[in-house]
Formats: sequence, structure tokens, C-alpha cells
Amino acid sequence: MSVEIETFASPARWATACAERMTGALANALTERPRAIFAGSGGSTPGPVYAAMREADLDWSRVTVTLVDERHVPESSPESNATLLKTSLPVGPGQADFIPLHSAALTVDRAAAVATRALNAATDRLDAALLGMGEDGHILSMFPESPTLKTLLTPTLSPAVLGVPAGRDGMAPSRERLSMNLPWLMRCDTVVMALTGSAKRRVFEDQVMGDPAIVPVAALAAHIPHLQILWTEESA
Repeated sequence: MSVEIETFASPARWATACAERMTGALANALTERPRAIFAGSGGSTPGPVYAAMREADLDWSRVTVTLVDERHVPESSPESNATLLKTSLPVGPGQADFIPLHSAALTVDRAAAVATRALNAATDRLDAALLGMGEDGHILSMFPESPTLKTLLTPTLSPAVLGVPAGRDGMAPSRERLSMNLPWLMRCDTVVMALTGSAKRRVFEDQVMGDPAIVPVAALAAHIPHLQILWTEESA
């Protein structure tokens, strides 16, 4: 399956474009509904995008922010994706609400069930989602050969958050995680995959031709016709 990759000459233009897709989708949603919902990713790649989003002329008090995936760690951990979003975007009193995926003192599967209920109580669809991709081709916490991978990629299930076990024999992930499933992204109005570097572009172009039942990149391309891929050679 062929998917167009939009190429940007500089990291600054790439970050601005990614941010404009996200905030534009949120602004459009707010013209139709009282609230809009954004789901973001962790890691180092989206930092410049969040910085640009923060400067947008958007009524953040009417936005709910959540994560597409999370490590099963408290927000005090440097590995917490929640901490990244809550410090990078206008989240807090009088600003955007935040729905975490992690819950303290619960097993990862129980935390996933709690997160599923919280998201379903807030919305039946996402308005904007920003995705990244690892050099192994994982998206969200959909890791190759994970025992939860096929379930996460099943397009006919209801939108949910699932617990992802730590990998065995040196396979990723290194610790338990929580992840939205593919149906959440299928119901999202604007889905952007933000990629940087030649290595990730090669991985994407190779894996997009794979089996959608077991290859995350291929699943997104097969089931999300409006998927947008934005790429720049150098990191922002």
C-alpha cells in the first residue's frame, strides 16, 4: 500500500506543520462541539511540535488532553509520558483537562480498564492524534511480536486501552505499558505521524507494505485512509 509522505526542508517547518494540523483540527471541532480532545505521544520527537501547539490561538480551556500510550510508571518517573504532555501543553486549572492512562497502585490491566472507562465517559472519538514511530516500527505501544499486538490491531473491536506486558528475552518494551487500540485512531478525525531522520523513513516505507494484522505501520495505512505522514531529515 502506498502512502504519501510530506517532506519538509527544515525541522522548524516540520514542527510548525505538525502543530498546525493538530490545533486546526481541535479548533474545527470546537466550532461544532463544546469540547475537543487531543491524544499525544511521548518521546523526544514531539517536543518541538508541542512547543508550537502551545503558541496557537486556541481556547485550551475547552480541550481535553490525553495520551495514545504510556509507560506503567507514576508521573514522578522521568519515563512518564504524562509529565511530558502536562509540562509541554497548557494543562491545568483554567486550561486543558488531562485524562491519564496510568493509575497508581493498580495492575497494568486494571489501569487500562480504568483509562478505557474515563475516555469513553469523555468522548466517543478523538479529534486529533499525534503519533511517532520507533526504529523497530512500533507505534503507540504496538510492539513487534508482543502478545497483545494482534488484539491492539484488530479493527473491529471497540475503542479501548490495553495493558502491554514487558518484552521477554530482550525484546521491547522494557517495562509494562498502556496503549490505545487501533479503533481509537480509526475514529480520530486528524491523525498525523511525525517522523524524523532517514532511518525511520526507511522503516516506514518498508513496513507499510506488510501484513496489517501484525505490522502496526501497515495497519494504520490500511485502516486510516486520512493518515498524514510528515517527515523531515533532521531532528528538530
